[in-house]
Amino acid sequence: MKRLAEQILTYTESLPEGAPIAAKGLLHLGNRAAVDQALSRLAERGRLMRAGRGVYLRPVSSRFGVRAPSVEKTVEALALQRGEVIVSNGASAANALGLTTQVPVRSVYLTSGRSRTMNLGQQVVELRHAPRWQLALADRPAGQAVRALAWLGPEKAEAALKTLKRKLPSSTFGELVAAAPQLPSWLARTVGKVAHG
Repeated sequence: MKRLAEQILTYTESLPEGAPIAAKGLLHLGNRAAVDQALSRLAERGRLMRAGRGVYLRPVSSRFGVRAPSVEKTVEALALQRGEVIVSNGASAANALGLTTQVPVRSVYLTSGRSRTMNLGQQVVELRHAPRWQLALADRPAGQAVRALAWLGPEKAEAALKTLKRKLPSSTFGELVAAAPQLPSWLARTVGKVAHG
């Protein structure tokens, strides 16, 4: 068993920061039960971090000590590994676009996969399943605008869209207008009104 644990640790050292480690990705080292047990023991000893059910991460060592991988790198690597679209939530998008001064306290991301939480050291990251239209333009600025508008809601969307029309490059705003057919009717109507009215 010790040899398997050492092989797992050697393998994880070649991975970039935040890359999720799952038993399925380690089946070339041993059978499923042995790999599961080795991962669990490595987590108990603090050599790996258990981020969620069946997902482990390699802690990052620096001259200041050991820390959890960055949230952004972990979410990016998870999206790549699982083939999911994972993007910042509407509150973060609204803040990034200057539509609100509220800074989200919790790390919440929208995903095309199932809803779940991950523990990165002391920080809890929530992944919430979102409707396809909120993920349509992914991480592009127009996609951020869609999520920000969805978070602001029908009452504040028109004023926010007018601000975005002034702030965003015309190509980005045009991308948002082109995506209107994918949006819910209240938002598509508002986008059309601001773009053509």
